[in-house]
Amino acid sequence: MTPCSKAVAACGAALLVAAVLPATATARPGHEGSVTARELLAKVRSCTQISDGLFRTDADQEESIPVCGTSSVVFWKADLDIDCDGLSSPECNPDTDEYWQPETAYWDSEGYPLDSADLPFIVVPVASPLWDYNYSRIRGGTVAAVIHRDRLVYAVVGDAGPTDLIGEASYATARALGIDPDPATGGVNSGVTYILFRDSKVTPIESHRAAVTLGDRLARKFVGRS
Repeated sequence: MTPCSKAVAACGAALLVAAVLPATATARPGHEGSVTARELLAKVRSCTQISDGLFRTDADQEESIPVCGTSSVVFWKADLDIDCDGLSSPECNPDTDEYWQPETAYWDSEGYPLDSADLPFIVVPVASPLWDYNYSRIRGGTVAAVIHRDRLVYAVVGDAGPTDLIGEASYATARALGIDPDPATGGVNSGVTYILFRDSKVTPIESHRAAVTLGDRLARKFVGRS
């Protein structure tokens, strides 16, 4: 999601005409990698706040979500709103999502917007005095472990949203976590943990297989199993 689409009712965008992109590995509901959701959650029970304030989960909610950090990860616990922006698909287009936009903050290796229906990615707030993800050594393609209940999926930082809102991921991320991915009715109001591994970068950004490989290696190190 680009900055205007989560908080503003409409952002008006032209349709994107794009060539067919290389196939990517699509995440399926369940668990990815060798590290369990429980192991990762045990490492992020306490929060050392690194943001200069708190975020909202939605425009009509109170500020309540801190961005937390350790030397190797940045994390937050929030809701999951559905980002359906990027490459037009049967799942994500102006007809299925009234806020749909044809671009994502980061593009694939072929120069096209990411495919939110196929690629698990997360949304970070646009850099602001509240929190600048660049200063936390987070960038486009940074690998993230996203957890809901006992399910874990590895995703990449692929889009940016409003400066004061947090808790959003692509259609494919929600689907992989067993969450309703419908951009109009889906998502969950709480219970999702986002763990971003500092200084990491998935190459190419659209390779989910590469995200799982790198994410699992960094997760093993984070929980002390490397």
